[in-house]
Amino acid sequence: MKVTDYLKNTDKTHFSFEILPPLKGQSLTNLLDGITPLMDFNPPFIDVTYHREEYMYKKHANGLLEKISTRKRPGTVGICAAIMNKFKVDAVPHLLCGGFSKEETENALIDLYFIGVENVLALRGDAPKSEANFIPNKDGHKFASELVGQIIGMNEGKYLHDETEIGFQTDFCVGVAGYPEKHFEAPSLNFDLKKLRAKIDAGATYIVTQMFFDNQKYFDFVEKVREAGIDVPIIPGLKPITTLSQIVNLPKTFFLDLPDDLMLELEKCKNNAEVKEVGIEWAIQQSKELVKYGVPTLHYYTMSKADTTYKVAKEVF
Repeated sequence: MKVTDYLKNTDKTHFSFEILPPLKGQSLTNLLDGITPLMDFNPPFIDVTYHREEYMYKKHANGLLEKISTRKRPGTVGICAAIMNKFKVDAVPHLLCGGFSKEETENALIDLYFIGVENVLALRGDAPKSEANFIPNKDGHKFASELVGQIIGMNEGKYLHDETEIGFQTDFCVGVAGYPEKHFEAPSLNFDLKKLRAKIDAGATYIVTQMFFDNQKYFDFVEKVREAGIDVPIIPGLKPITTLSQIVNLPKTFFLDLPDDLMLELEKCKNNAEVKEVGIEWAIQQSKELVKYGVPTLHYYTMSKADTTYKVAKEVF
């Protein structure tokens, strides 16, 4: 079932969440066991992130450099299949521009459609740590709107090579990212909204936001998106703060602000346990206010750790 169908076929706020594929060598059973407690809240869909490979260059005694992959994660396709088989819910894989050619994207979409995936989240992706700016892969997409266009093209039976005898049209529902505090590369929020509009015009039918900690940022974002003529569902993304290091790292990594009221409480914390308690309570109050506002779904970034999200959801759903 498509994400957009779930959103319009109910008058209540859904619960959904996102997981990270484990590093290769770790157990799929551990990942699925970690998801199991969250199934108490009947998520209609679960997002599965995708990561481009990261590399380092090892210098040998002869002076030659060897390119070595430093991040290896299992295939998102296989994890989606496992989730759908075990929990009977829809999996929403993320697809990236960065690190992938158009042909690799096409092949991934064929595999996903084959196993019954009906939804994908199309993202540009970030530059690897070794690069200052995002550089598209050779024969890849530069913008998420281009990636959306390729997916929609396959829905219309269009493939990269006319000689390819596929014989079917896909039928993907496509989501994209939105940034209540604007994408860090955008010179202004209005410029960022133009980029968002391009993704919707290309065929995307729902938006999932970057995490935020001030609901007013989300409310203002929704208003501006509507003023820009975009009328698709806008799903808020949430993440409870759980460690002292996140107080610094989350704003730095995701280019967002922490509200003064939240910071006043976090500054009193002496350890991670106290931070986690504050973070959970803040996320509960955020979630309850968003439910009253009438959001279609509360989408939690779990980092594949269920305990914190479970404590929040238990008080909201």
